[in-house]
Amino acid sequence: MTQVFLCGYYGYGNAGDEALLATLLEQLPRHVSPVVLSGNPAVTSALYGVATCDRRDWGQVLRTLRQSQAFIWGGGSLIQDVTSWRSPLYYLGLMTLAQQLGCCTLAWAQGIGPLQSPLYRWWTRALLRRCLAVTVRDSGSAALLRQWGISYQQGADPVWLMSARPVLPPKNKAPIAVCLRPHRHLTGERWQLLKTALRQWQEDTGVDLLLLPFQPQQDLPLAQDLYATLIPEQTQLLSCEDPRQMKGIFTTTAGAIAMRLHALIMAASGGCRCFALSYDPKVSYLMADTGMAGVELKALPADPRALIRQWQDTFSAPAPSYQAYLQSAAVHKAVLNLL
Repeated sequence: MTQVFLCGYYGYGNAGDEALLATLLEQLPRHVSPVVLSGNPAVTSALYGVATCDRRDWGQVLRTLRQSQAFIWGGGSLIQDVTSWRSPLYYLGLMTLAQQLGCCTLAWAQGIGPLQSPLYRWWTRALLRRCLAVTVRDSGSAALLRQWGISYQQGADPVWLMSARPVLPPKNKAPIAVCLRPHRHLTGERWQLLKTALRQWQEDTGVDLLLLPFQPQQDLPLAQDLYATLIPEQTQLLSCEDPRQMKGIFTTTAGAIAMRLHALIMAASGGCRCFALSYDPKVSYLMADTGMAGVELKALPADPRALIRQWQDTFSAPAPSYQAYLQSAAVHKAVLNLL
């Protein structure tokens, strides 16, 4: 068996990062024995039935690296310094150690950047050049790697292919899922606009809404505030830890309005109509790559009814086909056979 150290933002209850981990574990070749870096090893082990390593225990991290034959940056926007300068330092440092200890390294389904620091840009280029393979999930990352002269393969986000676990359908008609998160671009004024528009939409059309906090620690207070604004008989709030169950929930909905990237991908991969509220380049890349409906959060229309009209147009249109993206996502699975 080949022991592989899986490195990502796992164990923090973020359904998007957990979905990347669940997909990676599903796609690993049979001869691979994974050890997952986690912020909550007990929960990760219980949820996926895998060996884990506590990301805060540097002694355990070093022992695990020495015992591993391969190391994977396991999906997501790990290497960006917009939200924090510490995050890329941590992940770049781990891959540096892995390469120095002789591990085969792979950058899997990455969203590279934005990187404002010249040091981080130089360090990232140096590490990627020494990787066995690099796959990216969006056109922006691909353009950056072409500029750097680094060989890569591009495919749609691997979560397009994650399996779904069935859940009970909603009690009433299929709802529209709403997945929002706190962000500096979601100002008080914009938040009030969204709440007003969603409430008015319910009053005008009778639409049912399903509030899905993707990372409860961050998103739940927002969802609870929104729930208090909406019509109780037409609103449900639901949270779960297993990303495969979360994807199963989307299969029972009529569509999704979401800020979070993987909420949009989970919904779209199940054939749902989607409306994106983009707060980050990765969401804008998804909109550009797929033609998905949506709006930049910073450009929300000032009139709630203008937003309602956009939603009505989106959710009354024929469901789009995303088959090409399901096929494209297979790029990331194929590269794992190099291990």
